[in-house]
Amino acid sequence: MCEFTENMNVSRRIAVVIPTYRVRDHILQVLSRVREYVHVIYLVDDKCPENTGHFVLERNADPRVKVIFNDVNQGVGGAVMKGMAAALRDGMEIVVKIDGDGQMDPAYIPHFVIPIIEGRADLTKGNRFFYLEDIKSMPAIRLFGNAVLSFLAKASTGYWNIFDPTNGYIAVDAILLQTQPLDKIDKRYFFETDLLFRAGLMRAKVLDIPMQAHYAGETSNLKIHQEMVRFIGLHLLNFAKRISYSYFLRDFNIGSLELFVGLVLIAFGTIYGLLHWGGEKPAAPGVVMISALPLLAGIMSLLSFVNFDVQQVPRETISSRLGIRGHSTEN
Repeated sequence: MCEFTENMNVSRRIAVVIPTYRVRDHILQVLSRVREYVHVIYLVDDKCPENTGHFVLERNADPRVKVIFNDVNQGVGGAVMKGMAAALRDGMEIVVKIDGDGQMDPAYIPHFVIPIIEGRADLTKGNRFFYLEDIKSMPAIRLFGNAVLSFLAKASTGYWNIFDPTNGYIAVDAILLQTQPLDKIDKRYFFETDLLFRAGLMRAKVLDIPMQAHYAGETSNLKIHQEMVRFIGLHLLNFAKRISYSYFLRDFNIGSLELFVGLVLIAFGTIYGLLHWGGEKPAAPGVVMISALPLLAGIMSLLSFVNFDVQQVPRETISSRLGIRGHSTEN
């Protein structure tokens, strides 16, 4: 581990962003576990009622910690984006986001940043569902809910190779971060998926990082029932945007053709069937075929489009496309 840490020290400038809201009891322990290969720690007090920011200023002795205060509560996404913007202004090259409640072990930071340093990813994110032992201990309703959210995220972001989309343990290359409209990214709990959606528009390469979360009775500020409907609506909106941008505005390819033809055939078959079926007399075989064949052909065309879309998952980093060489480990 010592040699690994030394390599981290002489590589890129790494920053950690920690949004804080009602995490006063855990924050000092979290800060103490951030190792020396991290250059700066941005702690964003999101108008915390526990005054976590001032609490840290009074008791923290780590010179790397910079406390940022929000005048009004922005939400977890807004707090993270404010910290990331500060990291960019200060010349940080990789930005890692962890929570302040202790559920995200800072010891995983090397696992998240090494793929970026080596040029294998533009963004890395945690996956709590990788280890079978962890999955067995999770409630069935949680597994089902995450599976549904993961499928929606795959469709709305275009990253069909990832899972656990709401995992907030992420690391982002500044090259990608500089392309993002940080002020437009969702300010609430949808921000992880929204960031993935916008990374997908830039054709950034994303990797899942297996990890384990540590739960010790922390109280979550996320209200599942309040956010679920909002999540579904935002997923549908981002899906429509992604398809429009990727297949009709920026490009028109075989996938665009499959999608267009599929939708036209399904619409024709459905409308024709509704107009000619349901009368007093049974529909003639020819009428049934004229409706059914376009429907079946349209469904097959849409399935072909989905297969094409899955194959379009970015496999090359932005730095590779720009001709930027792999990141040096020398000073």
